[in-house]
Amino acid sequence: MKHLFYTLIITLVLVSCGTSSKLNHKKHLDEEPVTIKNDSLQYEITIIDNGFNLYLNTIAKPKNFYSKDYYKTKNIFYVTEWNIRVQNPLRYNNAIYENIINYDFNIDYGLEVNYKLYNYFKFVEYKYKQQF
Repeated sequence: MKHLFYTLIITLVLVSCGTSSKLNHKKHLDEEPVTIKNDSLQYEITIIDNGFNLYLNTIAKPKNFYSKDYYKTKNIFYVTEWNIRVQNPLRYNNAIYENIINYDFNIDYGLEVNYKLYNYFKFVEYKYKQQF
């Protein structure tokens, strides 16, 4: 039963489209989506947003720059704010905030997941000039 619960925890696909020039679009066509996956907890997050992979590899701070607890604390804030924005499409750009993030604050997703999720929020701030 517990195993089934973890299966249903988090499945998310973030697809955000922004306006970009043809040059930038062509530059990022070969970019692979970033997948955050943990078979033991049976969840998967796939982020398909042009530029995120590049951001993660060039601009984002190294994974161990902050602690896992730091990333988790920040993600609690970001996920809460993100979900509020998804539920208010007349106030916030629904091309950016498309999907609810099912992030259970009581589960330890580990450093890798929290790091990539945190950096996706930082990427959204950077690319779309958003402030959380």
